[in-house]
Amino acid sequence: MTYEEARAKMSAIGQEHVFKYYDELSDTQKAALIHQVEETDFAVLSRIGSGASDNRGVFSPLAAMQRSEIEAREQELHDAGVKAIKEGKTAALLLAGGMGTRLGSDNPKGMFDIGLTKPVYIFERIISNLLDVVKETDTWIRLFIMTSEKNHDATVKFLKEKNFFGYKEDRIVFFKQDMAPACDYSGKLYMESKDRISTSPNGNAGWYSSMCRAGLDKILTNEGIEWIDIFAVDNVLQRICDPCFVGATILADVSVGAKVVRKAAPDEKVGVMCLEDGRPSIVEYYELSEEMMNAKDANGDPAYNYGVILNYLFRVRELSAVADDKMPLHVVKKKIPYIDENGALVKPTEPNGYKFEQLVLDMIHQLSTCLPYEVVREKEFAPIKNPTGIDSVESARELLKKNGVEL
Repeated sequence: MTYEEARAKMSAIGQEHVFKYYDELSDTQKAALIHQVEETDFAVLSRIGSGASDNRGVFSPLAAMQRSEIEAREQELHDAGVKAIKEGKTAALLLAGGMGTRLGSDNPKGMFDIGLTKPVYIFERIISNLLDVVKETDTWIRLFIMTSEKNHDATVKFLKEKNFFGYKEDRIVFFKQDMAPACDYSGKLYMESKDRISTSPNGNAGWYSSMCRAGLDKILTNEGIEWIDIFAVDNVLQRICDPCFVGATILADVSVGAKVVRKAAPDEKVGVMCLEDGRPSIVEYYELSEEMMNAKDANGDPAYNYGVILNYLFRVRELSAVADDKMPLHVVKKKIPYIDENGALVKPTEPNGYKFEQLVLDMIHQLSTCLPYEVVREKEFAPIKNPTGIDSVESARELLKKNGVEL
């Protein structure tokens, strides 16, 4: 795209101000700004005032496959999963676009060292967990790693330097998550610097549209991949593509399998698997009414009892149902740093504009069937969101040690 074409594109949507400082920029900065204008989808700006509705449907319980059933059928589920993995029908996708800011690090979150007596990186633990299945099935599972604009180069460089912690490089594919522009309440784009429009990742459901834009859906087709396990970078205990989960999802003949844990308390701050207007969905903890928290199933157990851990196994052939143009877009008020009219950086303390996100909640709700699959919290759920306290580096270390991981 030429400068004239980029300027015309922005002029057509009333955003010429992004070129205010163009004449001050270096040739490299000019090229970067033009490339960003070319690559960014600004159509989301038209959704201001008509974003995804916050009005939810009618919730009802969705039964999970509980540990008792899983253990009783373990051989059957395991064998079905191993068969699919050996046939190359299962892939893994790591959502690794985040930074370690909340942990006090300027690096990608996966590079954070949680070791005590030696270096142990989050990426290392994640890959080690997947290698367990590779060794068990004698099959190298295709691994996609989704980064972001902010951490892509650092992530690729780090993993190459570490020889991918033993994973075969030719079975790994990197791609960047699409970015969505950020704007003020009137729809005017913010600039985060003189040569860059303010953007943010397009939400935790953006992995599929980003994957397609990168042309990687062709790998799924060409390699005959029928299932893809997506998971977040911050849970260092999670099992990825484990045969019983894969087998259970396949044998249940559902659109998506979702790993869940029993809630630690009725008001625990986790999203809960449910049905919404008869289709699978997730009800957020703050949406649970007192009545729902106290509801019981036929066995006398809490009816809304299974929290999601962001580990989902999607059936590839049904992902067209959640294509970009069919997904709700959430217009969310956020604090957005920007440069003011004088070119000075402003870091607001209150929300000052909109970001645009697509959420996994909606992705699952677009599909017709879902199997919540119970895993043992102490064995598969050690999220790292904070330095200390709940869901922290400290709590994850304790759980890793309990599971025999040397730190």
